[in-house]
Amino acid sequence: MTPALPHGYREIGQDRIRESVGLSYPDLTPGLVIEHRPGRTVTELDNLLGATLSGNVAPIHTDAHYSSQTQWGRILVCSGVTLNLVAGMTVRSISGLTTANLAVDRVRFTAPVHIGDTLYAETKILIRRASESRPDTGVITCRSTAHNQHTTNVLAFTRTFLIPLDADTTRDATHY
Repeated sequence: MTPALPHGYREIGQDRIRESVGLSYPDLTPGLVIEHRPGRTVTELDNLLGATLSGNVAPIHTDAHYSSQTQWGRILVCSGVTLNLVAGMTVRSISGLTTANLAVDRVRFTAPVHIGDTLYAETKILIRRASESRPDTGVITCRSTAHNQHTTNVLAFTRTFLIPLDADTTRDATHY
């Protein structure tokens, strides 16, 4: 009797398995909620690199002394950094096989994020449909939210993207 493969893996040869990245189109059913793990602790380097790469050198994000004099009393993590970290946390599950992002909508920053906060994300699948213009592709719309270590909600956004209808064919063709 052949042992069952661990969930999230595919057999690619004798005594050889490969991790699967991204749930497949049939798995992403409307109403499904995915809790993404691991959580992600925001570091000073995350914030500094994100602020620098985006050109957002506002002192609230980069100057500890200035920030200590504000209502926050410390550096406020750049909202773009927060959005990118949380969106990145969702990729392994929901969009590992994305062929294109179509939209990021209704972005809401609902509480401040500070260096040292740990973020946790979850995603609810809202809509799944076949693409009208790309017959091999499905369109997924989902709502992702994030909270910090104190369970305070810090971010919510809706995202729409394309994924292949047949994940295994794509995985085989790309060695994923």
